[in-house]
Amino acid sequence: MSSQRTDTAIGAGDVEPTNDELRAGGSPRVPGDRKLSAFGRFWRDKPLLLLALPGVLLVLVFHYVPLLGNVIAFKDYQPYLGIWEAPWVGLENFEIIFNGDPYFLNALKNTLIISLVQIVFVFPVPIALALLLNSLLGEKIKRVVQSILYLPHFMSWVIVVAIFQHMLGNAGLYNTWARQNDFLTMNIIGEPSLFIPLITSQIIWKDAGWGTIIFLAAISRVDLDLYEAVAVDGGGRLRQLWHVTLPAIRGVIILLLILRLGDALTVGFEQIFLQQGPVGLEASEVLDTYVYNRGIVGGNWGASAAVGLVKGLIGTALVLGANKVAHIFGERGVYSTKD
Repeated sequence: MSSQRTDTAIGAGDVEPTNDELRAGGSPRVPGDRKLSAFGRFWRDKPLLLLALPGVLLVLVFHYVPLLGNVIAFKDYQPYLGIWEAPWVGLENFEIIFNGDPYFLNALKNTLIISLVQIVFVFPVPIALALLLNSLLGEKIKRVVQSILYLPHFMSWVIVVAIFQHMLGNAGLYNTWARQNDFLTMNIIGEPSLFIPLITSQIIWKDAGWGTIIFLAAISRVDLDLYEAVAVDGGGRLRQLWHVTLPAIRGVIILLLILRLGDALTVGFEQIFLQQGPVGLEASEVLDTYVYNRGIVGGNWGASAAVGLVKGLIGTALVLGANKVAHIFGERGVYSTKD
């Protein structure tokens, strides 16, 4: 009706007023006819910015302000002197990295091995679980299975490690049963050669179920008509999985893999620290525990800060490099330079 009234009001010989003429007469601005200024955008989004302000302040105070403390990597820092009173030593604290400190090299080796194992064996597990859960027909069964898989995530590492120790330790349930039935006993918790498989199985048990949430959300957005089209063409469940489901969640998989590479040198301080006693530092020392043992316990704060700074720079480089590779393969990645 409004379009008809407009056509009637403007005759065949009349000229419709331009946007500038409308604005000169006080009419509202037509959306999209001119970009708003920075102040205009700020004023327009003022309610949303006010809502985001507490979160921004939280990130600034607890994430960005502490970055200034990395200056102790270039100082001979002592707690009683403080950051600003500590003398400058330049790159002296980085000599443990450049000169090949054996304890640092051992921690670096263990960190790289554990990180590689987690990427290869831990990262795909949530994807497989999400695909299996999605294939369940009954919604009630699916919810029950999801709840069981999510539950370990809410347990602290102290509880998880205690459970594994009571099950697999020298006096655990398995060895107690083995002694009673004259079977071979094995102290899995205290065996250095089994340390990496042990912590890998703990991570899978604790966090794999929780990791399925993102993949299940991505799978739920897949158009069901695509599955029907593959079925009409004679494709079974495997073809639907390969040609529909996996391509649909490929972007999410690449995004999470890039983020995981950014934390490649962070393999879990609390979990490993709680289990270092039985297996020893040679098998269990990683960069995070090395920073703690050398810095807080050993009192070498500057060297520990240097290791942490290098670890952060390497993580940033891995994220940028993996994101560039994702762009080459046509994925958006963590960020994209194209609008």
